[in-house]
Amino acid sequence: MQTYSMATLAVGLALATVSVQAQPRTTKAGAANKTVSAAQLPEFAISKAEVEAHTYFLASDELQGRRTGELGNQVAARYIAEQFRSLGLKTPSGQTNYFQPIGLEKVKAATSGSLLVGKDTLKLGKELVVMAGSATDVTGEVIYVGYGLTNGEDGYKGRDVKGRIVVAQGGSPDAKGPSEIFRASAEKRKLAIEKGAAALIELYSESIPWGFVNQYFNREQIALPVSGANSSSVAHVWINNANNQYKQLKEAGQTVTLRTSGRPKTSVPSANVAGIIEGTDPKLKDEYVIVSAHFDHVGVGKQGGSAYQPEDSIFNGARDNAFGTVAILEAAKALSIKRPKRSVLVLALTGEEVGLLGSRYYAEHPLVPLKQTIFDLNSDGAGYNDTTIVSVIGLERTGARAEIEAGAKSAGLSVFAEPAPEQGLFDRSDNVSFAAKGIPAPTFSAGFKAFDEAIGKYYHQAIDNPESLDFNYVQRFCQAFAHTARLIADRATRPQWSAGDKYEAAAKALYGQ
Repeated sequence: MQTYSMATLAVGLALATVSVQAQPRTTKAGAANKTVSAAQLPEFAISKAEVEAHTYFLASDELQGRRTGELGNQVAARYIAEQFRSLGLKTPSGQTNYFQPIGLEKVKAATSGSLLVGKDTLKLGKELVVMAGSATDVTGEVIYVGYGLTNGEDGYKGRDVKGRIVVAQGGSPDAKGPSEIFRASAEKRKLAIEKGAAALIELYSESIPWGFVNQYFNREQIALPVSGANSSSVAHVWINNANNQYKQLKEAGQTVTLRTSGRPKTSVPSANVAGIIEGTDPKLKDEYVIVSAHFDHVGVGKQGGSAYQPEDSIFNGARDNAFGTVAILEAAKALSIKRPKRSVLVLALTGEEVGLLGSRYYAEHPLVPLKQTIFDLNSDGAGYNDTTIVSVIGLERTGARAEIEAGAKSAGLSVFAEPAPEQGLFDRSDNVSFAAKGIPAPTFSAGFKAFDEAIGKYYHQAIDNPESLDFNYVQRFCQAFAHTARLIADRATRPQWSAGDKYEAAAKALYGQ
């Protein structure tokens, strides 16, 4: 696809912003409390033309695939912020603008790496991947620390690892999906750094195929920095421990030699974008519903991770996730025209495609108290293969089924629950960062029932362009999403996790239930 100049980009941004500013707004409390019929609610005035305008800008060639850390991602963030400004959204307390800055790191791939274990030499690109650290050449005895996630008997208790090589089991007892495995890995690296270890070796035998792991970590990554004085120097590697073939590394007295070129890091600025719609109820306005979507995508050419043609190397990401981003923009407009009882935090997240980074950062640095956050309605998806439905991951678990079904029905759509269960989708999008803190958080997705050919044709492919979307469906999806958000924000009681859900304990800890 053709690449345009920054001047053209600036003009497009200005025109798109002006078009939204020209839309009528009513945000006075009196107007917000005025009784209207459901059909008169502003979400049902969402226009196809406006939905198209947002999508064509966010998924344009000029934004170069919106990759986190790249200029196109920053321009998308600015566009979203200016929509918030035009709608009169408030900035979060303590903020002077709509941006939540995040200092990320761009981590280059290692160029060499080896681990000598007895007579075996494990090599980079085969049995070994380098996760982090600077150039390293260290020989010594290993100390096994279980999963390496605690100071207890099954971790570091009684073990002096300062200046020594730590070996940990991969993953964690609860880690099932990729995000959980990667999160556990980052946590054990942080703890190893705090304990003064010289290197960390993880014995990998998790559910993600080793071939994928090998390919993914032997290219550039974007990451949240790990705190600690020695975080840049501690080597961290995974080795393929399928069939427990390197179980001897768990035994005392084993000596290994680890050599890596390291993974150089540079700082990369990025940001989430957040605006607040204050609720109308004197008591309930202190509670918040988040409507969220990630606005990043995978970039251009080799960054995209999939095949592409020379004439079309931009991974525009219309379905994933300009689609969801437009949904939160339209919800922001509707809910600001007629405000609900509870306050709403409209949250556009960066870094989802590179490890749920924006939502992970927000969960650790919330802009409104997590204890006062009763729900996250997240929108994300790989695409659609059924334009008569919305698909909801977590419908049965997160306590707002009635509102979600009513919201979809209001736009002439029905709800399909838990599509493609074999994919473990609940733990693969930004909603899981909120769920892990205890906040009920389903993902409201474009209609699909399975990862079939219609999904695979566009998912993370260069042909995922706005021209291929059914905008009549996108319009109805946005109406359904906005009305669902309103119904949840107007509920008399808070939604609750289903009894026995794995995130129920976190909710009890957060809310004091």
